[in-house]
Amino acid sequence: MTYITRNLEKVVDQVTREYPVVLVTGPRQVGKTTMLRKLMEGTDRRYVTLDDLNERHMAKTDPELFLQLHEPPVMIDEVQYAPELFIYIKMYVDKHQHSGAFWLTGSQVFKLMRGVQESLAGRVAVLSLTSLSQAEISGGEMEPFTIDIEALSVRKNSREEADARGIFERIYKGSMPAIVSGANSNSQIFYSSYVSTYMGRDVRELSDAVDSLKFYGFLVATAARCGQMLNVAEIARDADINQTQAKNWLGILETLGIIFYLHPYSNNLLKRLVKTPKLYFYDSGLVCYLTKWSSAETLEGGAMNGAILENYVVAEIMKTYLNCGKQPYLYYYRDKDAREIDLVLEHDGVLNPIEIKKTSNPGTELIKVFERLDQSSTPRSKGAVICMKPGLSAVDRNNYIVPIWMI
Repeated sequence: MTYITRNLEKVVDQVTREYPVVLVTGPRQVGKTTMLRKLMEGTDRRYVTLDDLNERHMAKTDPELFLQLHEPPVMIDEVQYAPELFIYIKMYVDKHQHSGAFWLTGSQVFKLMRGVQESLAGRVAVLSLTSLSQAEISGGEMEPFTIDIEALSVRKNSREEADARGIFERIYKGSMPAIVSGANSNSQIFYSSYVSTYMGRDVRELSDAVDSLKFYGFLVATAARCGQMLNVAEIARDADINQTQAKNWLGILETLGIIFYLHPYSNNLLKRLVKTPKLYFYDSGLVCYLTKWSSAETLEGGAMNGAILENYVVAEIMKTYLNCGKQPYLYYYRDKDAREIDLVLEHDGVLNPIEIKKTSNPGTELIKVFERLDQSSTPRSKGAVICMKPGLSAVDRNNYIVPIWMI
């Protein structure tokens, strides 16, 4: 299997020199262990995984002995299985003050992982690894996505161009390393086993009573609503479960790094705004599998093509931040009159409004809604329409047209 260089490698190197503990979180199978083991080559760092039930039992019942047997520098894989370790890691770190002593991985989102924040506050660098981004797949350098003409021009030369069919092929195939590298040639078989094996196991760890068939129905109902405002009642109805169960299972999907939410942008000057978040999946291939599209061609002409395309673009922009070790500030805008901006990017004291469309010839009507942000206390800056147009262009001086392949 070909190793694909990850943008996060440089960040791991940097924070290893600065922090005693480095924690890399992200869903199963996105390459956390592969990346760190690659970086370990030629060093004296040891490796232990808590997927090994013997090691896990020791870590939970006698964490002090566990750390004596696995002395730093050490990489501990799937650390979420033994939160009992965190207090002992803290004691070791406070005593020895060694940078880079512990590399930890976890298949749960950090802010939802029990025990880390209290024990390791100020001692841990937390990084998120997602499935591969377009930039990593094409071998280009990646910077966080911004609406800046110079940065966009640089992207133009470091990305692999793709027409509409090529984009939908990428969406359908997904971005898991095992598929992109060619280790698994059939994405549908891969996602089928991913859902039943990895997700099934992790869901059982987080929730005692899970009916596998009901949970699969819930996954399908959730995937069918990607790119839409969250409606727990509808998901529960379609999955034939109650709303409390649906909320709990949505929490599990978020904890496992499978889904994320965009919250509506608001400040005290913008009135009459909706409060409901929109739901997205990090990996579009999983969405295509769950919503039962048989090929990229049928997806491109299908009823969900707009929603799945939006999901893909939002997730790709999210990845450009997370895989560079940065926190994205992404929102959407919608008011009570149903005027909506697909994406609002907040950075450096300005707002960039972004529309996402399947069209290859966007017109000025798409950017009219951007004016709604002029009522905000944060100034509006350049806007963009991200679409199927083959090359970088502009609607006017303040609003660019960005091809999807350039993200």
